[in-house]
Amino acid sequence: MPVLELPSRRPFVLAGCGALLAAAAIGLSAYASHGIADAQAQSQVTTAALYAFGHGIALAALGRLPGDGVTRVALCGLLLGTLLFSGSLVGGALWHASMRLAPVGGMTLMAAWAVYALAALRR
Repeated sequence: MPVLELPSRRPFVLAGCGALLAAAAIGLSAYASHGIADAQAQSQVTTAALYAFGHGIALAALGRLPGDGVTRVALCGLLLGTLLFSGSLVGGALWHASMRLAPVGGMTLMAAWAVYALAALRR
């Protein structure tokens, strides 16, 4: 009797997270434009939205492609870095939270893109 294999949803989790990041970025951008009066806070939220949107689109596209473990680690790094960077900026702008995780997020993003580039060049 043949065994039916269900398609794994795991490869598409990163693509789904990317789409959610892009959607959240649109909301953040609208809030920055219409709901924040302070110019510095508005700038921080706009920057957070820009990074979240760009990396969300990248994850939505790249997360659906086949890749090895190194590629998946790089894409997870993009997700983590975006959450740390954008989240830290939004937290600082809206709730006066510490933004000390923004540089960690930025470094994580740079490292993740470098790992992704190496994985792509290896193929």
